Amino acid sequence: MPATTDRPTLRIVPFRVPTARLALKPVSPARGLLDGAWWPRSRDLAQELSTLADVLDPLWGRITRIAVNPMYWPVIPREVPVNGHVVKVGWFTTELDPHKIMLLSYTAGRWDLLVIPPESSAPAAARLMAAASESAGPPVTASTLMAAEQVLHGSSEAGREPDAKEDWEYGGGGTPLALVAVALPSHLTREM
Repeated sequence: MPATTDRPTLRIVPFRVPTARLALKPVSPARGLLDGAWWPRSRDLAQELSTLADVLDPLWGRITRIAVNPMYWPVIPREVPVNGHVVKVGWFTTELDPHKIMLLSYTAGRWDLLVIPPESSAPAAARLMAAASESAGPPVTASTLMAAEQVLHGSSEAGREPDAKEDWEYGGGGTPLALVAVALPSHLTREM
């Protein structure tokens, strides 16, 4: 006689690795210059933008356009498929900070994220993500945050090649970024 149970059959769902490494500011009326930070895993913009928009669509509304500065992206696609729709991608050389990405939504507005280089170490990325998603303090540009990281912690952290373990663990790689030193606001000279 076959045995029966009242339990439903198990549905096997494949494990999905966390997609985008993000730190976002809490929603508030005072926006500032950055809405958070994004730490892509590679310089493959088509793949990385698809993953980013996939995560942000439910949070911010459907992302329809993305703009980047081409300085650190070897290939910029014209459009990226995301959840059954197409996101247009544009680039600006002088109008957009090279360390920032701009995301637009017809329904909800505009967001600006600091782009942390994929080859950054985990401690440097954590400091930059915390600084970019901090809601207190005066507005700071993406390049100012990158320069502050360079000044406070040196090039050995923010733009260095990852070791084999970090490369495996965080999916980094690529070439280190040359950062430009700028005059830092007083609130950025403290230890981050």
